[in-house]
Amino acid sequence: MGATGWVQHTVRGLLAGLKKKGHTIEVLERVRQVGPGAQGAKGSFSVYRIAAGEGG
Repeated sequence: MGATGWVQHTVRGLLAGLKKKGHTIEVLERVRQVGPGAQGAKGSFSVYRIAAGEGG
């Protein structure tokens, strides 16, 4: 979202649409920042990789 400026629900919709079309969505990294001095849920993020589907 930071790279594109898109809002959270737009990114989720894009990933869901790609998955429906046969692409593989892999979670490479999940960072959850909680506790004292952390930003909480707003500081948490996931990194995804989109792989080509069976058709390319």
